[in-house]
Amino acid sequence: MFKLSEIKELIKLVDQTSLQELEIENEGSRLLIRKPNKTEQVVVTAAPAASLVAQQPVSQAVVQTSAAVNIPAAETPAAIPSNLHTIVSPMVGTFYEAPAPGAAPFVSKGSSVKETTIVCIIEAMKLMNEIEAEVKGQIVEVLVENGQLVEYGQPLFLVKPE
Repeated sequence: MFKLSEIKELIKLVDQTSLQELEIENEGSRLLIRKPNKTEQVVVTAAPAASLVAQQPVSQAVVQTSAAVNIPAAETPAAIPSNLHTIVSPMVGTFYEAPAPGAAPFVSKGSSVKETTIVCIIEAMKLMNEIEAEVKGQIVEVLVENGQLVEYGQPLFLVKPE
């Protein structure tokens, strides 16, 4: 059976490429991701009673199981002022505000940052990925909490550029 995190990563990879369809069979499970007209279709079958089907726009995938459990796409702030730069997650993973448990956060509200300032770590598949600020400015808001799961493209910080 495919893990939800694996399915999300594969969806992201298909979305970022010119591939229109991806089909994988593994240990009796079958995964089909199809992207006609910017829509994805995910079908996973393992046993006759268990199936996983989703069909949503690629940027807002919602996965449904036979038990009707929904996992919503990343929540975004209602209105981000146009004068602010948004630092977004480049991948699906777990957001960490500090280099180690109990350590001070990389940045917080009011912190000054440069383009190369590390603002957080996103753990994806047991790899720690340092995320940089991308712009010079001041952190206006931290949009996620330490240890929170984040989606690809989910806003993490708002920065007022200098």
